[in-house]
Amino acid sequence: MARPVAILAAVFTTAAALTAVEAPTIATAAISCDTATTGGSTFYDGPSASKKYDARFSNSLGIPNLSTHTPQGAGTWYNWDGAGKNLLLVASYRSGADSQIYGIDPATGSTVGVVAIAESHVGGITTSKGWAFVSGAGSSIRKYRLTELRTAMKAAGTPYLTQVGTARDVAGASFLSSYGDSLFSGSFNETGRGTMYEYKIADDGTLTTVAGAWEVPTKTQGLMITANHFVYSTSYGRGNRSNLYVVKRGNKDLDAAPLSCFRAPSMTEGVTEYNGTAYLVYESGSHLYSGDSATLNVIPRMHKATVSSLTSLVS
Repeated sequence: MARPVAILAAVFTTAAALTAVEAPTIATAAISCDTATTGGSTFYDGPSASKKYDARFSNSLGIPNLSTHTPQGAGTWYNWDGAGKNLLLVASYRSGADSQIYGIDPATGSTVGVVAIAESHVGGITTSKGWAFVSGAGSSIRKYRLTELRTAMKAAGTPYLTQVGTARDVAGASFLSSYGDSLFSGSFNETGRGTMYEYKIADDGTLTTVAGAWEVPTKTQGLMITANHFVYSTSYGRGNRSNLYVVKRGNKDLDAAPLSCFRAPSMTEGVTEYNGTAYLVYESGSHLYSGDSATLNVIPRMHKATVSSLTSLVS
């Protein structure tokens, strides 16, 4: 994630802003990642990332408005229309302009709707219990009623949707995801491991912090959650390969948790699960990076892999 200076200042929350329960000591030991590459042709632009990546992922759905906005967060909205249809959600930003939420039909690849929301880096988006939660300004989480988002998604043009209430300040909201009635949100850290907290979601969208931080990998940009695993997307810099971490849930200390790490193409962002498939978003296809020769892999589409091909790496 190539952030402007102003956004960086907002994202990296100072320790003074955290309560004592939200200021754990984080380890800095390096985690070994599989760097083996194929060296051959790939299904995407630029050099191969790794054998594990190329064997599991393939091209998938296109992302709209890359000429104006840069995609970040990814989420899933089951039964979005009340008639059994589902959506993949992608949140994108543009500095100095409204952010956007795209609803993409996973069955057809078509963009069902585009909704504008207040400007932020929108590093994460997820749905649960009648609410859409989106990373807001600084370290905050905004909430939107799904009934209102549905109406806006069906409307012509790019209607603007206002958040409900005041954004919830948290320890870190660079990325977020949910599983059941729990939302997980954490911090991006360029130089060391970040932290992530679990928040219980009430019927009215209120988030209650669960004590105890989870360690997350350095440079975490996205998170997918399954019943037994966390899958982290990590990246920083247009000329650097990304990493994908598959971590067994249960231990908050990364050094004690069973995990697997392997290389991915440059500039990964959000990742979400839909119907047994993982969909991974890249920001490298946006207008900010696609024309830059320093961008290692220019990827304008989501990539997909079966969730089982990832989780099977860690028993």
